[in-house]
Amino acid sequence: MSELIFHHYPSSPFSEKVRLIMGLKQLAWKSVLIPRIMPKPDVLALTGGYRRTPILQIGADIYCDTALICDVLEHRQPEPTLYQHGRKGLARVLAQWADSTLFWAAMGYNLSPTGAAAMFAGRPPEEAKAFATDRGAMRTGMTTPRAGDATAAYKSYLRRLADMLDQQPFLLGDAPCVADFAAYHPLWFSRVVNPTMGVILDATPGVIAWMDRLHALGHGQMEKFDAAAALAVATAAQPLPLGDEAFQDEHDIALGSHVTIAAETFGQEPTEGILRAATRTRYTLERSDVRAGTLHVHFPRIGFVLKAVRA
Repeated sequence: MSELIFHHYPSSPFSEKVRLIMGLKQLAWKSVLIPRIMPKPDVLALTGGYRRTPILQIGADIYCDTALICDVLEHRQPEPTLYQHGRKGLARVLAQWADSTLFWAAMGYNLSPTGAAAMFAGRPPEEAKAFATDRGAMRTGMTTPRAGDATAAYKSYLRRLADMLDQQPFLLGDAPCVADFAAYHPLWFSRVVNPTMGVILDATPGVIAWMDRLHALGHGQMEKFDAAAALAVATAAQPLPLGDEAFQDEHDIALGSHVTIAAETFGQEPTEGILRAATRTRYTLERSDVRAGTLHVHFPRIGFVLKAVRA
């Protein structure tokens, strides 16, 4: 029941971040392909509400958000490390910037009117409309850069990455770290998923060479799996025992309370359950599903909101 089951879809940039990390660490994993837009009934059976892609399943434990998934994979296979000694804090901060500020600049450019037209060229118009409606719902309440502003910012960020790579093969030295994978995936979307828009990379050949080095890591050992089998694995398993990390209470919400956890911004659909852990770095909810059984759903603290469910 300790197999890595990865729920993703091929064109998901955050999924590519994790796929390459599994390549770096040469991990074996099972691939469950999920829809890129709602409905996602098999995903929600596992998460209880959270719908962003990807998620990682280990038995009856469900890990949400790639920042947390990176930590899980690091614990699973510590070498090669994502967090080099002496630069762990810097790598995490740079990765957080890349997963947010850089990502939204890149997406504002990639999915501009020109970019959207290129990505959906030759496809039925209802497909583009469904995608736009789905992502619009996920951005409710968010302010994201308009196409022109996003393009200008993206160009500046690419120059900054190029400067970091001027005297070294990776962003923080001779080996890739978590920041490399976080910065790579929005650029990968430009280059691979919507290649018409990849011309923006041509002004920074050092960035392209760095992308080639990361791409060469591959995706580890992938085996196809299906959603029904993944749900069966969850049903047959029990959540792993929680560690002895200290309870860190910042909300005056006791363990055992009925709570919700939701993303701060993009994709704010809440997951509801019983709070079983609130450590320095993560939350754990216990929930039950008629199809997946008893589950522990894990979230990072940073970027997520914990609320008590009042009777």
